[in-house]
Amino acid sequence: MNYVFSTQNLKRYRFPTHINDLVLDRSEATASEVFIVELAPGEAPPLHQHDDTEQIFYVLTGQGRLEIGSEADSYNVTVGDVVRIPPETPHRIHCVGAETLRYLAVDCFPGGRPQAEPTWDAHVQTVCQEQGWDYGEIVEQ
Repeated sequence: MNYVFSTQNLKRYRFPTHINDLVLDRSEATASEVFIVELAPGEAPPLHQHDDTEQIFYVLTGQGRLEIGSEADSYNVTVGDVVRIPPETPHRIHCVGAETLRYLAVDCFPGGRPQAEPTWDAHVQTVCQEQGWDYGEIVEQ
């Protein structure tokens, strides 16, 4: 069992809208996963929600604008801020300013690891199918 996870030499997923560097795969935990998200200036993932996941973000570098909720309320985020995204809540973060926005993302699964997507790769494959993205072009080794 692994208790310490390095943030060096991570498996990279380059989506058309952002980068996720996998730190802790959900298959290595009972109810969580961890990755580092990078957004270049002007980038933002599509507005989306996770029905089975609560997310916590800790901003490492850059400036962002969080859109959250059915009314797309807007909040500025900056280095040192912690963001909480409840399950079933539409959200996205935009990178604003000239610097890359980087944040540590911790996904928490209140019902335990999702059975339909027991690994991060399985989740990414589902997202690629939903968005029309080529999984083979997303994953970097």
